[in-house]
Formats: sequence, C-alpha cells, structure tokens
Amino acid sequence: MKELICICCPNGCHLKIDTENGYTVTGNKCDKGAEYGKNELLHPVRVVTSTVKTDSAFFPRLPVKTDRAIDKAKMFEVMALLENVTAKVPVSCGDVLLAGILGNDANVIACRDLTE
Repeated sequence: MKELICICCPNGCHLKIDTENGYTVTGNKCDKGAEYGKNELLHPVRVVTSTVKTDSAFFPRLPVKTDRAIDKAKMFEVMALLENVTAKVPVSCGDVLLAGILGNDANVIACRDLTE
C-alpha cells in the first residue's frame, strides 16, 4: 500500500493506492485523484518550469515551461537543454522556444512577453 497526497486540486486528498490489487485508489474525493494516484505510481509525469537566458539588456532571464507534462525521468535532460537556449527579443507569451523536445510532442514555451 502506497500513500500520496493528491495535487490535482486544493483538496489535497490523502490517497492510498493498493499496488497488489490493480492499483486501486481510495481516499480521493474526485475522479482526478484516482487517476493521479494510479499514474503517479505507474508513469509519473511533470510540467517543467524554468528560465532561459535572453538577449535583452533589461531582463536577463525569461520564464519558460513545457506545454504538457513529460516523463518525470526526463526532467534533468530538459533542464540540460535549457542551459543552451537564449531567447531573442521580442518574445510573446506562448511562443515556442524549443519544439518537440526529446523526441516527443512537448514544446518549451515562453511564459511572459518580452519586448526589450
């Protein structure tokens, strides 16, 4: 039996996942919690948030994130890729800075506008 705290909503349900009986989840107040608990043990994923360098004289870093969750095991590979990225101004929120990272359909996008 594994225990997790659900992060899908503000409830923070205390989940119990029975790994010996088909990853049955209890303690969840909604369906999202059941899905989260099972996925967290079988195939954990995360959205990566970070910053990249810019060529702006006023804002040396730009906040970025992946536009979808990626395998948790690949987070450090994504962070290594971001070390070599320099965003060229102007940048708009949502602009794709790196497309199809690590051979999947996740992109790294800008999280703010940067005009100078």
